[in-house]
Amino acid sequence: MTEKPVELRELARRDVDEAVEHYLTEAGASVALAFIDALEDAFRQVADHPAGGSPRYADELSLPGLRSWVVKDFPFLVFNVEREEDIDVWRVLHAARDIPAWLREPSGD
Repeated sequence: MTEKPVELRELARRDVDEAVEHYLTEAGASVALAFIDALEDAFRQVADHPAGGSPRYADELSLPGLRSWVVKDFPFLVFNVEREEDIDVWRVLHAARDIPAWLREPSGD
């Protein structure tokens, strides 16, 4: 199986930037870099296994095809939908947030 490219929406890019900034400020560069490495690994996993991940929020929010993937060693989830040509990453959210509320935010994308 050929992996699909992973495309981040603007909100997902913003989520990543905010998380990296948080780790830089609160925990230092080494933790921020470890987060980036773990996030890149999560993106590779999503690209390799687009049907993987949990459909929990797809059912809860009636968003067919929505999947979430855990970022290893960090409390973040990657929310994505497989499209024919790529993986559409909607958000990268901290697991302690009100996920349904954050996913309902208008994207502007």
